[in-house]
Amino acid sequence: MSVRTHTRRDPAESGGVEIQLPWWAIALPAVAFAALLLLILHPVDAHAASSEPAATHLVEHIQALVLRTTP
Repeated sequence: MSVRTHTRRDPAESGGVEIQLPWWAIALPAVAFAALLLLILHPVDAHAASSEPAATHLVEHIQALVLRTTP
């Protein structure tokens, strides 16, 4: 018995390009967009953005140590 083979169509002949994306390629950017939109609409919920970063405290501590040790 012979098996029928599937022939590929040339995209140039069909007039368009067929692109198949996995489900997460659409879902992840949509979820990220929604999360960022919610942060813009409710900035009070973004507690980390309103507090001072730890790097500021570290730099201030280093400056205080340097000023103490210099004659």
